[in-house]
Amino acid sequence: MSEDGVQRIKNDIVMFKKNLEKLLSTLSSEPRAELKRIVELATRYYEDARFYLERGDVLTAFGCINYAHGLLDAVRIELGLWDVEDEE
Repeated sequence: MSEDGVQRIKNDIVMFKKNLEKLLSTLSSEPRAELKRIVELATRYYEDARFYLERGDVLTAFGCINYAHGLLDAVRIELGLWDVEDEE
């Protein structure tokens, strides 16, 4: 993968972290169990993306960070927090 591709993954990792922090700040103290589980899975994919990127497996890192974004977006949509205007 090109250096541009690696930078894209790094940017996606940073964007995921920002979106996760924003989501967690708006969640009630005890979100529904199924939503909490999905956020946990998204976070694991985010951590996997960082792990694989550090080891030079950029294709797996790319897949992981995209799964993480998709899961987090699903929670945001379910909670009515999806705002296309607010997206980076």
